[in-house]
Amino acid sequence: MIEGVIIVVVAAAALFYSGTVSTKTFFDEENGYLLNLKEKDYNFLVGAKYGEDANPNKLFMARIRNAFYATLLIIVFLIGNLSFVYFVVVLVLGYFIFKLPYIQLQGYHKKYMAQVDLLLPYYLKNLEILCQNYTVPVALARSIDSAPEVFKPGLRDMIAKIDAGDSSIVPYMEFAQEYPVRDSMRMMRLLYRLGLGAQENKYKQLLMFSKSVSSLQNKAREVKYKQRLDAMEQKTMIMLVVTGGGTMVVLVMSMMMSFGG
Repeated sequence: MIEGVIIVVVAAAALFYSGTVSTKTFFDEENGYLLNLKEKDYNFLVGAKYGEDANPNKLFMARIRNAFYATLLIIVFLIGNLSFVYFVVVLVLGYFIFKLPYIQLQGYHKKYMAQVDLLLPYYLKNLEILCQNYTVPVALARSIDSAPEVFKPGLRDMIAKIDAGDSSIVPYMEFAQEYPVRDSMRMMRLLYRLGLGAQENKYKQLLMFSKSVSSLQNKAREVKYKQRLDAMEQKTMIMLVVTGGGTMVVLVMSMMMSFGG
């Protein structure tokens, strides 16, 4: 088993050293082959957590390097006792180290998008006010500064496509698919229809949009109230458990002291 690992390492080193296989072909942060292993939603998750300036490719290659070095270090540590079973376990552990940052991003994104879901109705309310005085594309552009940070990249992309001449519903639907929070698809359809409507029908379309926004705001308030209620119940349970546990400890100590006396 050890001999097989050594042969593979030596052969790989020889290929890279001779130039037969280019290290840039594998490890380049822009076009490297290893980027094909990147998860489909990784760029979005990185942007959601770290902002537009983050480099997903650089972070992904760092994941690969960390997993590789950790795996290599464990193999070196176990080199004297390395069996097939140990080797498989080490590979599984290396894969887990590689996947862990992605799993953490998913967990962060799930919690963050739940918060964004609550913020969406208030952003749409601001957009509704802007739509009363401007066309939908102009209102969208003016809404960027007050939009939640996670929405800004998607808004800029949508506005850029609309400005480039795409008058279809596609930019709106792509935005909704990129940010799949509650009712985002339906709200983007309403927004698109509002932009299509003639001036005489604008008031009717705007009224429909306003009612939908108000409904979302009510749902957001209900969710926020439920979250506060759940948090209060959790704190109450913790307090009861701690109080009950403390009481039991005191009773046990009293009984021990009584028996000891």
